[in-house]
Amino acid sequence: MDDVDRSILAVLEKYGRISNAELAARVGLSPSPCLRRVRRLEETGVIRGYRALIDPAAVGRSLRVFAGIRLVRHGRKDVVAFERAVVRLSEVVHCHHVTGNYDYLLQVEVADLAAYEDFHANRLANLPSVAAVTSYVTMKTLSADST
Repeated sequence: MDDVDRSILAVLEKYGRISNAELAARVGLSPSPCLRRVRRLEETGVIRGYRALIDPAAVGRSLRVFAGIRLVRHGRKDVVAFERAVVRLSEVVHCHHVTGNYDYLLQVEVADLAAYEDFHANRLANLPSVAAVTSYVTMKTLSADST
């Protein structure tokens, strides 16, 4: 991967729906070589896909909560059982296996606090090997996209 590939990736990361002609102009290539590079990046798995970023509030998921999960047991069987169960929960947007005070950090999106309370009590806390859940309600989210 060279500097041109890195430039292509930087532009695509910010403007995923950009046309090939515009991408080529931004990175200083003609369209054909640019398209070849993009296809090679896709074929080699550097570019894993393209997604739409959905406004959670527009689809009834205006409350974002980060949940720190501690497991009772850390054997492979217990970890696999937890991971298989947690990825099936539609409210969980991201699940990260982390170091530190928690074993997992989840990003959860639900309609409101009552929906999170129900999710926490009836689904999250009942996952295999969950010992404790610590919740952090998001008050505001900042990103480079929001400036």
